[in-house]
Amino acid sequence: MIDDFLAGDLTEVEAAVRAAAAAEIMPRFRQLAAHEIVEKNGPHDLVTTADRLAEEHLTAALSRLLPGSVVVGEEAVHADPEVYGALGGDAPVWIVDPVDGTRQFVRGEPGFCTLVALAHHGEVLASWTYAAALDEMAVAVRGRGATLNGVPLKAGSPVPGDVLRVAMSHPDYTTDAQKRALLGLRTEGIDARPCGSAGLEYLAVARGTSEATAFNWEFAWDHAAGLLLVTEAGGAQATLSGAPFRIAGGNDLPFTAARDRATAETVLTALRAGA
Repeated sequence: MIDDFLAGDLTEVEAAVRAAAAAEIMPRFRQLAAHEIVEKNGPHDLVTTADRLAEEHLTAALSRLLPGSVVVGEEAVHADPEVYGALGGDAPVWIVDPVDGTRQFVRGEPGFCTLVALAHHGEVLASWTYAAALDEMAVAVRGRGATLNGVPLKAGSPVPGDVLRVAMSHPDYTTDAQKRALLGLRTEGIDARPCGSAGLEYLAVARGTSEATAFNWEFAWDHAAGLLLVTEAGGAQATLSGAPFRIAGGNDLPFTAARDRATAETVLTALRAGA
């Protein structure tokens, strides 16, 4: 079932993502009323009407495209944490973050995106990263490369000797051990800064405008799409132990995605030094 789907017309998925953004997200961009913004777990964890309705739109559309599949969406898991367990099941799973970068969206900034990934038995097989306000659609299919607006993406390698630009989790939102690891990035040769939308940070690595990420949280909807995008653009990823990131969780954090293997090792070395 899944092989036949991947061999078919995947532009239908892209169309579904664009349609959800056009119907539920962009009409509310810079138009949100106060009652449409709610704190979930604090002032830095927001959800809007656009998040909820876009996820509902995508859940219906993606389920129709691949009968027998299930959807693990950020808002559905917030309502029922047991939904997350589908990542370890036998059915193909759509992993959805309807608005990645909700804080930016609420502030009226364009740095947000919609993330969709298709996984099966823990392996991410395809992904879509759509920055609607920037009109950028990045698509990756395992073993078939990555594109941005139809043009092949190549992460390439940093210029030798250049400072490595790394987007990292904000140390204020980490455990003490993770904070120590992330502070290892405050070293010569690395310019580390707090990240924005995780999806757009992965896109920056895949297109070579940033060298790496270093994240300490592992929700699949934030990372599944971007990790495949970076990998298919020629990049590399690994957790602190050196093992690949597992979308179902239980990873040794922090982890990195980088333009190439050497850059990933440099970031991991700095993280381990901090830890």
